[in-house]
Amino acid sequence: MGRATGLRFTTAGTKLRAHAGLVLDDTAEALLTEANTTVPIEEAVLEGSGFAATDRKRLVAVVAYDTPYAVRQHEDTRLRHDPGRRAKWLEQTFKEHGRRIFERCARRRGQAR
Repeated sequence: MGRATGLRFTTAGTKLRAHAGLVLDDTAEALLTEANTTVPIEEAVLEGSGFAATDRKRLVAVVAYDTPYAVRQHEDTRLRHDPGRRAKWLEQTFKEHGRRIFERCARRRGQAR
């Protein structure tokens, strides 16, 4: 057998997961920011309840809104909203911009070494 190189895959894997966690964190925050541009707004309580949380260890992110009426505002497409605001704002933002947001965040993190 040849001599082992200095690369330790466990170390590389740990660094890769840490980097992926940072990209995921950035992506969740950017998605929240973008979604807030179309969230229904009356007094900005709903918008202010939005948050992004990332479990970097498990590589899981959540973007959510935490008011008693958030689910109804999101799901009920019969509700009327101000111009530029809409139901399904989070879902639609992810569909329309999710890939671009992720790619932008990944590129930015890749350049920030």
